[in-house]
This record gives sequence, structure tokens and C-alpha cells, in this order.
Amino acid sequence: MSRRVVRQSKFRHVFGQAAKADQAYEDIRVSKVTWDSAFCAVNPKFLAIIVEAGGGGAFIVLPLAKTGRVDKNYPLVTGHTGPVLDIDWCPHNDNVIASASDDTTVMVWQIPDYTPVRNITEPVITLEGHSKRVGILSWHPTARNVLLSAGGDNVIIVWNVGTGEVLLSLDDIHPDVIHSVCWNSNGSLLATTCKDKTLRIIDPRKSQVVAERARPHEGARPLRAVFTADGKLLSTGFSRMSERQLALWDPNNFEEPVALQEMDTSNGVLLPFYDPDSSIVYLCGKGDSSIRYFEITEEPPFVHYLNTFSSKEPQRGMGFMPKRGLDVSKCEIARFYKLHERKCEPIVMTVPRKSDLFQDDLYPDTPGPEPALEADEWLSGQDADPVLISLKEGYVPPKHRELRVTKRNILDVRPPASPRRSQSASETPLSQHTLETLLEEIKALRERVQAQEERITALENMLCEVVDGTD
Repeated sequence: MSRRVVRQSKFRHVFGQAAKADQAYEDIRVSKVTWDSAFCAVNPKFLAIIVEAGGGGAFIVLPLAKTGRVDKNYPLVTGHTGPVLDIDWCPHNDNVIASASDDTTVMVWQIPDYTPVRNITEPVITLEGHSKRVGILSWHPTARNVLLSAGGDNVIIVWNVGTGEVLLSLDDIHPDVIHSVCWNSNGSLLATTCKDKTLRIIDPRKSQVVAERARPHEGARPLRAVFTADGKLLSTGFSRMSERQLALWDPNNFEEPVALQEMDTSNGVLLPFYDPDSSIVYLCGKGDSSIRYFEITEEPPFVHYLNTFSSKEPQRGMGFMPKRGLDVSKCEIARFYKLHERKCEPIVMTVPRKSDLFQDDLYPDTPGPEPALEADEWLSGQDADPVLISLKEGYVPPKHRELRVTKRNILDVRPPASPRRSQSASETPLSQHTLETLLEEIKALRERVQAQEERITALENMLCEVVDGTD
């Protein structure tokens, strides 16, 4: 009799558990906007949720410890004139969050460590460059102050938040609405999915499509894609029979998927959350009441179903905590923040272990809050892996760090002095956007000079009158 060999994996018994009632965040009016974003973003300090708001868009930011019922007058972050569609915390500063809106703008906010008395209405900077609504945001994983936004105008813009400048504009790659954008681990490549049902890998600094796959999933519903730690791609989509699928792709051979998992028949778009440290992907469907998770390995069959966390109520959105925000003493390997209609509920994924000691096989060094590159270094062609930290002693978020925005003098178009900046990058021609900005600046300066001259003439006339009077 042949014995069935059970696959060895430390993640085979991962189980999910909803937090106790007193650990949830109650009385939050979660946004009802029909948009396939997570509506929630979380980091080791704060929980941010897009909420219903009259007269524009808003989101609420709560300290993680502020559980229980939220006061209906709790201050919001309000500044957009249209609904907020996406929010994303900066990976290198836990007090900085970006928001994208129907009003075509991206705003970057500084959140104080103390609870504000009134609504936060003044962003640190407003980024204006899209002509239609902005629905996707993603910070660069290793370069400081680099933020990507994608809009309904089918354009991807990469910004330097520290100066308010457009670093790159990818405006002729996507013929239709962009559904998802994801950086790879060092931020050298992008994976995008689009309404034209094509999965693309893009080198943003060359504005080139490196590889693409038409119809990775046959169905008509939107696709999503994320990079794995070793540079492969995970995509979620639908079969021709509307069955939901998870596929693993090797970008060097896009003909056939490395692995394909079929799940159930449902309309909800599957949002993939990938953890590079454990190589587990969690699939959360909008409107589902479950989270499925799979382990990705290097040997066949490559994608292994682990388990499903099920609850009674459907999820409106989902936040995913970075690894440095987890409780390593409880062998917690992932934490989700599930949005209901009126509350947010933490869900903890744990690996059962008998020992209370630090489990270093569960917690390899993980990306910390320090950037590996400056924005100009990345733009000039440099790449660097994330700066890793150990979680052995637990992670304590650094104190409030202010985001300083220095708008560069638009008349000085020379690149900033940097010993590591390559010559080729500094010789790129001015974009149309920069030329228009220059002309506007010149016009404004002329008007200012004219006003000053009129002021000088008026003062001279007054001086003449005074002199005539004394005579």
C-alpha cells in the first residue's frame, strides 16, 4: 500500500481569527463609492478608512490603539472636492499618507501623532497632472518620496513628492482604463492590468513595455496582478465561464501560466495581498465573506491552497498590515482590517507554535522604514533592494517625522547636483508639462514686475507731492 506523502510546510496550519468585539472600530460610515480599491490602508501607527462625506471626499485616520466606538464628530481628513477613491501610506514615513480622488488630484497629508481637534484640510502638497479621476496610488518601495498615480485618463504619473515635480509620465502605453499597478520588490519594474485585458510589465524609466500577455484570463471582469519576491507574477481574474482564477506567470515565458487555480463562480473582483517574507498570497473578494490563502513555492505544483478564513458578513474593503506592524510574540504572520458597512474588524493570521521564543524561521529580516535611494538617484537609473530590519526585538515606530516639500525654482531647469546622477538623465529634453509651467511662471513674474513698477511710480508721485508741499 502506498502512503500519501504530506507536503512539508510551516504554513500548512495557518489559521485566521477575528479580533474580539472590543478590538474593532465601530460606527464608521464606510464609503459607498463603486470603485475596486481596498478603501482602507494601515501601518504600524494608524488605520485610515475612506468614509462617506457630504460636499467632497474624506477619509478618517485613527491611531491603532483607538478601538471601540468612534465619535461621530471625530476629525476627518477633508480637502478633495470629489469622492476619495484610493489611499496609501508612505512606506518610509508612518505619518504621511497620499489620497487620490474623483476630482483629478492627488494630495499628500501629514498626520500628527496627537489627535487633531478639527478636520485636517490642508495637504502638504497637491499634485495636479491628471485630466480625469485618479483611482490608483502606489508608493515606490525603496526610493524616498516617489509616488505613482494612475487615472481614468489612462496615464500613469510618477511624482517626486519632495519637490512636487512630475518625474515620469507614461501616457501612450495603455489604450483603456488601468485596473491595477504594482511595483516589483526594488521598484525597477511595474506590472499593470488594463481594461483591454492585457497584462503588461513596464520599465517606467524607459517608458517601455518589457513583456506583455493578452487575455491572461479569458473572462470579461477586471484583472489584478502583483509581483512575487522572485520576479514572477500572480494574477487574479475570471474564466470564460465566470469562474474566479489565480494564475502564476513567468515573465520570461508568457505563453502559458506556470500554475492556474480555479475557485468559485462569483462577481467580486479578487484583491491579491502578497507577503514576500512567507510567500503567501491572500485573496480577498469584494462582497465575499472569506479570505483564501495560498503558498507559492519553487517546485511543482508551485501554488498550494492552504485554507480559507470565513465569516458571516461580506467585506466592503480590506487593509493589509506591513510585516513590521505585527505581534511577533504571538506568531502573527498577517493582519487584515476588514471593512463592514459600519465598522472595521481586525483579522489575525497565526502559525500555531508551542514555544514563546522568537521564531526566526517565520520572521526573516523585512523591509524597514528607511529608503534605500533618493528620488533623483532612482530616476538616473540606480536600483537598490529595500533596507531590511530584524523583528527579533519587536518593532517600535519612530517618532513623528515631518515631510518637507521644497518646490524647485522652475526657472532653474538644471538637475540637482548629485555625484551619482548619470549624465544621460540630466540631458533629457523638457517635457510639454514643464514648458507650460515655465511659460506660466514667466507670465506671473512679468505681472509681478509690472505691479512693482506701478507701485514705484505711485511712490515717486507721492514723494514729488511731499517735496512740492515743503517748498
